[in-house]
Amino acid sequence: MDRKYAIFAAEQARELLQIDSPTGYTSAAAQWVRGAFAAMGYEAAITTKGGVLVDLGGANDADAILLQAHTDTLGGMVAQIKANGRLRIVNLGGLQAENCEAENVRVHTRSGRVVEGTLQLCNASVHVNGEYASTRRTFDSTEIVLDADVKSDADVRALGIETGDIVAFEPRTRISADGWIKSRFLDDKLSVGALLGLAKYLKDKGVAPKRRVWAHITVYEEVGHGGSASVPEGVTESVSVDMGCVGDGLACTEKMVSICAKDSGGPYSWELTGRLIEAARREGADYAVDVYPHYGSDVETTLRAGNDIRHGLIGPGVYASHGYERSHVDGVWNTLKVLKGYLEV
Repeated sequence: MDRKYAIFAAEQARELLQIDSPTGYTSAAAQWVRGAFAAMGYEAAITTKGGVLVDLGGANDADAILLQAHTDTLGGMVAQIKANGRLRIVNLGGLQAENCEAENVRVHTRSGRVVEGTLQLCNASVHVNGEYASTRRTFDSTEIVLDADVKSDADVRALGIETGDIVAFEPRTRISADGWIKSRFLDDKLSVGALLGLAKYLKDKGVAPKRRVWAHITVYEEVGHGGSASVPEGVTESVSVDMGCVGDGLACTEKMVSICAKDSGGPYSWELTGRLIEAARREGADYAVDVYPHYGSDVETTLRAGNDIRHGLIGPGVYASHGYERSHVDGVWNTLKVLKGYLEV
């Protein structure tokens, strides 16, 4: 597996990261993903739920593989238009107010209008607020300050903003010359990029997997039911390609691929996890096997929906998950190596 496919994957992720897609507001991102696979000649369709199902080829329909990644991200929703023209929001998924303070946002209205603003602590001026440092940051103690001349709830509604509108946070994507990738929402748009890199590799090499391979780009992973539907007939194994955890007590770094043995939902398939480890060794991938203390994946919801499958989880190492995240092109490259070995292509 040439490293150029990891570089391609990172660039695809960079493009996708510029499309706001908090969970529940993913149509534009899904259409982009569908188009990216279709442009390479793959059959890709939008599911009823809003995800993207892609046929990556292969011959054995009765023993098929489903690779899953998700394009929905964390975000916010307008919960209250305050009398002073500020917005109280609630989180979509595991967004944390502590690491969103002073972040720029875009409020997407149902009319299609987009209004920019910033999440700030209520009474955010240090020269005025004597309790600035001691105030606990929550989505009740912070608010969206709109970049508009609004002083009342009526002024805000005149812009077309209403309760239930989507609040998307600026990703601030950066890819350095030596391969470091920084952005919000690498979880999991970086792994969507990885699946696009895998798809390009298969096309460039003109190879077909021994087993039928499907890719499902889901859109509700961050709220726990992304992978619960759209499992093609004949699938016996599913691998979530999601972010690998990096932190205290874990072996993975941003330059490695993580193979998860267990997370909050319990152990992954012993048999399939073993074959992923074997694939990593065979392909010379820099990998770690870890147990994640606070984590859930698409493939676990696939199981909970009643599908009789074996399940696994891999992904490039990502530091500062659910915050301003960091990974590396080499982590994507090692992930692609494992996928290549697992699919025997």
